[in-house]
Amino acid sequence: MKGKTTQMNGTTFKTCSCRDEATGKRLGKACAKLRRPGGAGERWSSTHGRWAYQLELPAHADGRRRNPLRRRGFATLEEAEAELEHARALLALDEDPHVQRKITELMLSVLKDTKTLPPVEEVRRKVRTRQDLNPTVTVAEWMQEFLRRKRKIDATTRRSYEAHIRLYFTPYLGDIRLDRLRVSDVAGMFDAIEEFNDVITAARASADPEQRATVRYRRPVGPATMHRIRATLRHALNIAIKQDRLIDFNPAAVVELPDAVSPKALVWTEERVAAWNRDLQERLDVEQRQRCGARLSRAAMINVYASVPRPSPVMVWTPSHTFAFLAQAATHRLFALYRLIALRGLRRGEAVGLRWKDVDLAAGTAGVHWQITQLGWEPVQGRPKTEASDRTIALDADTVTALRAHRKRQAAERLAAGEAWMDSGFVFTDEIGRALHPQQVSDQFYLLSFRAGLPPVRLHDLRHGAASIMLAAGVDLKVVQETLGHVSSTFTRDTYTSVYPEVARAAAESAAALINTAASGAQTARLITLPNHIDHATT
Repeated sequence: MKGKTTQMNGTTFKTCSCRDEATGKRLGKACAKLRRPGGAGERWSSTHGRWAYQLELPAHADGRRRNPLRRRGFATLEEAEAELEHARALLALDEDPHVQRKITELMLSVLKDTKTLPPVEEVRRKVRTRQDLNPTVTVAEWMQEFLRRKRKIDATTRRSYEAHIRLYFTPYLGDIRLDRLRVSDVAGMFDAIEEFNDVITAARASADPEQRATVRYRRPVGPATMHRIRATLRHALNIAIKQDRLIDFNPAAVVELPDAVSPKALVWTEERVAAWNRDLQERLDVEQRQRCGARLSRAAMINVYASVPRPSPVMVWTPSHTFAFLAQAATHRLFALYRLIALRGLRRGEAVGLRWKDVDLAAGTAGVHWQITQLGWEPVQGRPKTEASDRTIALDADTVTALRAHRKRQAAERLAAGEAWMDSGFVFTDEIGRALHPQQVSDQFYLLSFRAGLPPVRLHDLRHGAASIMLAAGVDLKVVQETLGHVSSTFTRDTYTSVYPEVARAAAESAAALINTAASGAQTARLITLPNHIDHATT
């Protein structure tokens, strides 16, 4: 019958929305206006009605018959036949009834959301690789599922994942279907992050306190952090590929980002200190004008002191600077802690988490087997993150002396506290024996540095200084690596490249002295004999 096509489990037909005048029921295929009278056979009207198709679908798992797929509204017969063939091709991708039911559910879901059928090749690929055919999982939903599955990660890693999901993946990618996430979507997220970096920078540089307050807890996202954000997304998408087969391509793996070059550590030379001092004075003058000439509090001065831009995010004190700091801290109750960080390169959490049972003053060693890190504001205790970080370090005689004095002071505090004393077992505690909060150690460090009149460094930069001091003193690189708790000496060498000016000058003098020594013993006679026919005057 021309104009009407019957295929295996599928039929095309023409229909309209006309209704019977008596009953009000829709006429559909029975409307007489759909056909033109006269001529041989049926002739379809070119102006009335639209084309449609109907396709039988696989039954439900329990054998119940599923309603046929009915689609109408096509302008031509060819369009209806093309979509019918598309739907039949999808159902023919696999003979397994279970897979056919999954394909059917996928077809119906995608049609509901997009009014179109899913591409045959896309579904074929998912069927071949046994991927989940559920199309409704969004990036936000999958990231929450990913987080639920990561039960064996430590608290700091979980916090990092949660922050990436909350700040970046959910706002920028959350509504996108996981199987439709593209490279351009991920690249667009990083573009948006960089744009917001500009907003943060402008607000922080503003003279308006209210403007600065809008970004008080936000910092520009640097290249290294962007690489960590991408690593989180790449890891989550890899799990979607390997465990659930939700996707077969990881767009985060091919997004290009600027190189995550760690900031180069710079030494506080006299020239850099002088330039920084000028900037500090200018900033203090601005702050005082904003307060109408009122005297700045110590807290305000320390805040300015710590916030004035430095030549590099990572600055290293010279040995004389470190000596001046330790001299200032000598009477502080945490002097031994700062000495351990400054000379032995302990991380803040490792120093705060040091336990007396791991310290052997007679042998001059300390075991770094526990740490107290900071999760948001909450202190979190646990073992060091890597096997290399779990180590035993040697102590010099002066540090042993400082620890003995600290133990005597702690014993006196214990007597003074009486029943209020809490026997936590930590080397460094507050006045009643409780473990220190890591931030308290950083705050005291800035105060001591300010009082000593030193250019600012981060507490963690003392670790860089310790490495530089050891390397400048000629300590073997492998020993430095093990003292700092690095996995490899390559990382130690690549990270701690600060060279003190005096060490650099000594190296230059040594090289020049070698040449001078060679020159003094060199023969003055010509080392080669030139042929006679060469004009020596022009040679």
